[in-house]
Amino acid sequence: MLLEEMTWVKSEEYFKENDMIIIPIGSLECHGKHMPLGTDFLIPNKIIELFREKNDNVMIAPTIPYGSCESLYEFSGTVNLGLDLFYNLVKKIIENFKSHGAKKFVILNGHGGNIKALERIGYELDSVGCKMAILNWWLNVWEMDEKWKGGHGGGEETAGIMAVNPDLIDRTYIDEPLVLKDLSSEIKGAGFNTVKYKGITVTVPRLTNNVTDNGWIGPDHPKFATEEWGNNMLNAFTEFMLDFVDEFNKVEL
Repeated sequence: MLLEEMTWVKSEEYFKENDMIIIPIGSLECHGKHMPLGTDFLIPNKIIELFREKNDNVMIAPTIPYGSCESLYEFSGTVNLGLDLFYNLVKKIIENFKSHGAKKFVILNGHGGNIKALERIGYELDSVGCKMAILNWWLNVWEMDEKWKGGHGGGEETAGIMAVNPDLIDRTYIDEPLVLKDLSSEIKGAGFNTVKYKGITVTVPRLTNNVTDNGWIGPDHPKFATEEWGNNMLNAFTEFMLDFVDEFNKVEL
């Protein structure tokens, strides 16, 4: 059930009998030239749609479409709340739901930059007798099928968007190679915030535009993504989420 479609009376009735709420969260950021800026909330929204087809008895808050994108803000259209503002925003939203009766919070997260702030809020909730479960869908599916493992804006997320709407993929750019910028002839670019030197990974935080001109990074080239891959992946995750939510709801607080 979607909170935005409920009256306050129905909300009050729900929290008299239930203490769980699902909060989808994403970001608005670059995912390469071929992917929409809203990837990180469009995919969670699709998962919620699939979830509600089989379970519409859990309250679902409106999706938070902005997140912490501290390395990607140079790409046009990206909105970076930063860690502190994002933390305070989500904390305040959760405090409001807690005041109405929520004790169990399921976060359906679509963006890696949000994780640190969400975990901090989770620790704080645990200290006052509540619980937060963070479902980072793109990480969870790696354990379901290793072939789905990917990076940022690569095949995994491209397939996810194809499951949402394949027309959102700009195929003009989908074949472009991944070119990472090196720090020197011997210190090679390796990832978002990593380089390789003598085969060893070293963390060197860089803005993403100083790592790649395209915006996607990962071992999974987006040109290999298919709509079938995306559908299978999101359906598998949704089945897991349905089971997890049922079990998490049984946790005694």
